[in-house]
Amino acid sequence: MRIRDLAAIVTGGGSGLGAATARALAASGARVTVLDLNEDGARATAEAIGGAFARCDVSDEESVRAALAHARDRHGPARICVSCAGIVTGGKVVGRKGPHPLDTFSRVIQVNLIGTFNVMRLAAADMAALEPLPNDQGDNERGVIVNTASIAAFEGQIGQCAYAASKGGVASLSLPAARELAPLGIRVAAIAPGVFETPMMAAMTPEVLQPLIDSTLFPHRLGKPEEFARLAVHIVENPMLNGATLRLDGALRMAPS
Repeated sequence: MRIRDLAAIVTGGGSGLGAATARALAASGARVTVLDLNEDGARATAEAIGGAFARCDVSDEESVRAALAHARDRHGPARICVSCAGIVTGGKVVGRKGPHPLDTFSRVIQVNLIGTFNVMRLAAADMAALEPLPNDQGDNERGVIVNTASIAAFEGQIGQCAYAASKGGVASLSLPAARELAPLGIRVAAIAPGVFETPMMAAMTPEVLQPLIDSTLFPHRLGKPEEFARLAVHIVENPMLNGATLRLDGALRMAPS
């Protein structure tokens, strides 16, 4: 799909992977609306790229509907949707204080998995109503959805049950959603990043973060948000990328702890 002049929405666009993706899409000519609970961050990203912003809680249906309506009013219905919003909360199944708090587990699932699905279903409904965009191959594409999983979906570490379960669900969404939406000309893919320079990582203590950096192979460092963004842009542009969850991790395989 040719990105120039298309409307795009990016959740979690106030910082980290989402902000980098919003910048990359705008640099490719998209009209981008940045969605985030962090209104200051979303506004700053939008102002930097000449886009729009909306405060949005991805886990809340009405919040997402309102944000998408705002995006439509500013830029028209989005043909590109990239979901980067997410949270992480650690905790063992049975820790020193007893069993993992159920409300904490539920909150991570609500934001990371249900929130991703919430945005995907509403964005796809808008895309389905659009006229297809024919290309040289006659694909008649209507839209592209890129979700954010994690390598924790495949190698979740001790204390990551909630996060790993939520991201495993995001990874599992890709193929069935792509199969269902294929007749409508809508592609769905996911990116499973490794350890990247994001606010989520910055919140970790050095004792937790340094072993992750030490375990990287090549490149031997944290990933850059811009590298995630480049892959998101490529997924949008390459029509054969569909139904897949693509690891972006420099060959990192997470140890148990």
